[in-house]
Amino acid sequence: MPSLTGLSAGVKNYLLITANYWSFTLTDGALRMLVLLHFHQLGYTPIQLAMLFVFYEIFGVITNLVGGWLGARIGLNRTMNLGLGLQVLALAMLTLPPEWLTLIWVMAAQALSGIAKDLNKMSAKSAIKLLLPENAQGRLYAWVAFLTGSKNALKGVGFFLGALLLSLWGFTGAIWAMLVLLLLVWGASLWLLREELGRTKHQPKFKEIFSNSSAINWLSAARLFLFAARDVWFVIALPVFLKATLGWDFWQVGAFMALWVIGYGAVQALAPQVTQRVSGQLPQRAAAVGWGMALAIWPAVIALALLADWPAGQVLVVGLLIFGVFFAVNSSVHSYLIVRYARSEGVSLDVGFYYMANAMGRLCGTLLSGWVFQVYGLVACLWVSSALVLVAALLALALPSEGQLEPTQN
Repeated sequence: MPSLTGLSAGVKNYLLITANYWSFTLTDGALRMLVLLHFHQLGYTPIQLAMLFVFYEIFGVITNLVGGWLGARIGLNRTMNLGLGLQVLALAMLTLPPEWLTLIWVMAAQALSGIAKDLNKMSAKSAIKLLLPENAQGRLYAWVAFLTGSKNALKGVGFFLGALLLSLWGFTGAIWAMLVLLLLVWGASLWLLREELGRTKHQPKFKEIFSNSSAINWLSAARLFLFAARDVWFVIALPVFLKATLGWDFWQVGAFMALWVIGYGAVQALAPQVTQRVSGQLPQRAAAVGWGMALAIWPAVIALALLADWPAGQVLVVGLLIFGVFFAVNSSVHSYLIVRYARSEGVSLDVGFYYMANAMGRLCGTLLSGWVFQVYGLVACLWVSSALVLVAALLALALPSEGQLEPTQN
């Protein structure tokens, strides 16, 4: 890649890691929408649809916990490429004839995909801290925000792509298209991303996967509730409601979900400008609390509007777009704080523990989304979302101020 030759090693690695992360995310978003819409079409209930993703989230929890330890031992470049390889295998499992795709088989493929996704994500987020000096916190915030925001925008494109491919080529044809694409990306990543990143000088013991930093523990707890609050309505309840209750077509559901995530990603990428304009400084404890409190209002507002019999389609489109803006800023603040709090030596251990909590939040949100929606409906999912965000904001009160950071985090 001649265009990369004049760049510094740090910038070059950042671009390679970002391109790797982008490619993976595109197929991951498309696969989620493909599985959700295809099996809903086959008559699966909301709880059964949630079960399809349970292994994806459970193994994401395990992977983040163990993956940080693995990255510290073998290097983040290897864990990132391992994630791509496992996603290729997960896609290959779904190319079997449709009659062979039992619930257990698809859950197993989703388990592999969950491992792959969180190996890739943990590696990308951890590596960024190692590419910048300690005194470049503003640039670190911008790089983290751009990586996270652009990833989510591409995940949104993946949602739309998955729905479109399902409409054009059917489930198996769509899977084959993504498999070929990701095989090419994997080969390029194995060739280009060779520099060892994040491998510690000492070999960490397995017990070190658990964080002993109070700042990281409190931030991880807040992250768990934040992402449970999103997925309690986003994963199962919203797409099924749009399709089954409002009568939207597959491509309309995919397009709305895609636009929501693309917009969410764009706001994440711009979060440094937003938070700097509001507070004039880099995010600290007050930002995590304040933006969390602001976010908690919106699910309740949407629920009240639906109870008042306002037009459901318009309420959901407008309300959830506003929710997405506030959620994006919250997510970016959290993403910056974890790389700020993490140790430089063994960064993947701290980041892995944090994203373990993130995956646990998604798991709880997924299970709640299927159960609460099937038993109580979409409005109940929104009330639960509001309560979970409020808990996340209250947990952030325990975060340290900048002057209280522990020596190992400086």
